[in-house]
Amino acid sequence: MTPSKNEQRQARERLRRFTARQSLHAHRQRRRRRDNILGVAGGLVVIALAAATQVFFFTAGPGAQATATPSPSASPSASPSPQAGQNVGDIPQPSLSENRKWSGTLTLNDVPLGITLDGTAAPQAVAVFVQEVQSGYFPGKRCHRLTDAGSLLIQCGSVDGTGSADPSFAFGPIENAPADGQYPAGTIAMARAAGNAYSQGHQFFIMYGDGTIDNDAAGGYTVIGHVTSGLDKFVTDIARAGVTGDSHDGAPAVPTTITDVAIH
Repeated sequence: MTPSKNEQRQARERLRRFTARQSLHAHRQRRRRRDNILGVAGGLVVIALAAATQVFFFTAGPGAQATATPSPSASPSASPSPQAGQNVGDIPQPSLSENRKWSGTLTLNDVPLGITLDGTAAPQAVAVFVQEVQSGYFPGKRCHRLTDAGSLLIQCGSVDGTGSADPSFAFGPIENAPADGQYPAGTIAMARAAGNAYSQGHQFFIMYGDGTIDNDAAGGYTVIGHVTSGLDKFVTDIARAGVTGDSHDGAPAVPTTITDVAIH
């Protein structure tokens, strides 16, 4: 039997509604897939931004590891030692200082400086200095740092001539440090890392002018002795030339090494 016109019209209407429902369903499926893709992409962007924020925080932002930056008023420093609170390496007993005063000569670029060391006031640090002299450590070592503004000092004795610490050699405690932070011209004292009383090592500094060096969390700087003669010639021959470059804190313009150290 041939469908009537009314039945044909109803069939066409059912087909139209079915097609419309199928089209709507397909559209919803496509939109759902698009939303899912956008959601995943948005999540990846958030993760990437979070990672970038972390990298910035720990490299260039406020979470970056602090590093020493030389300045005219910078304190004598060495790179941090691997451990704090204990001696590291072959550190002599304080008794090597013999609990007495020593005298001798420290020669920089053939400029002799008369010196005294006080083993009574700083027995551990003087024992280390005595051991360094007896082992022949100092001759040929560079003085890597000079300041010609603020605290006037020259710093010498690092292993590699750059001011880096020796990770296998560090000691404490701080001894004979002035409570008021005043270091008169001629003072010989031990350099150390900021905030670490057990980071003293091979490096020492000589004040060639009166200066104030503020205490930090660890305290002041161990004074082991004084220059008794030759400081004027040192200023004339070395310090007066200043620092390389435009800084007031850096390598001496006159390259300086320790020629010799003799004590008795």
